[in-house]
Amino acid sequence: MAWQLTEDVETFHATAGRFLRARPIEHTNLLTMVEALRHDLRSYGPEAPIFGWWSTPAGQVAGVLMQTPPYPVIFSELPTPAVPAAVLALAGRPLPGANLPASAVDGFSAGWRSRARVRAHVVRRTRLYRLATLVLPPTPPPGSARYAGPDDRELLRGWLRAFHDEIGERRSDDPDRFLAYGGILLWDDGRSPVSMAIRSQPAVGTVRIQMVYTPPVQRGRGYAGAVTIAATQAALGSGAESVVLNTDLANPTSNALYQRLGFRPVEDRVIVEFTA
Repeated sequence: MAWQLTEDVETFHATAGRFLRARPIEHTNLLTMVEALRHDLRSYGPEAPIFGWWSTPAGQVAGVLMQTPPYPVIFSELPTPAVPAAVLALAGRPLPGANLPASAVDGFSAGWRSRARVRAHVVRRTRLYRLATLVLPPTPPPGSARYAGPDDRELLRGWLRAFHDEIGERRSDDPDRFLAYGGILLWDDGRSPVSMAIRSQPAVGTVRIQMVYTPPVQRGRGYAGAVTIAATQAALGSGAESVVLNTDLANPTSNALYQRLGFRPVEDRVIVEFTA
């Protein structure tokens, strides 16, 4: 079967929503993005997003894609035949990169390099974790958690820029998008904020810890773990059935930290960048 593409988020939601909701843990990013775009189609930038789904011969959706330019196209898990078909379906579009399950990255990258005559290189390898049972450290760091508010905007803008710079993403986030629903937790050492964790709004019972950042000068003191625990507890307290987060596999510190807190691996993904 061929891919079907659309710029209509409601058509995509009606067609692929059941497929996405069937695996809310693996599809947490996609579900969060769809809900944000249904509320505001320009949530991720001024350009029109593109959505797609791949169906089996029996008509069942078995894979999806989504791109919010200028960011990479993101894929769900894909049946083997859907990978080369995606190259054909997206031919002619200027793709800056792709975010795929580890099992599909080689096939899509090779096909896109040949089709678009570009180079591809791996930007980041990530791992999705799901909370099993939250494990509290025996001795938390000094301070306490609090929700960020409007007075924290300038601090948050700087930390968001630093977070994206550190992981090599060319993007910026408006803190107001997260402040609007109380999505930012800060750890305050008694004098000033020293770390932050941002959580998504619930999507099919799942909340994602999206960004955890501690300025370099404050690292190694347990603040990241403490604020992650606070954000996780806030998510569970709001009724979330599952809490998930993504890590950079090149960062052994964060991967070890989240496993100590009770998060367990679910899925590995790869982000590749395409250049002329």
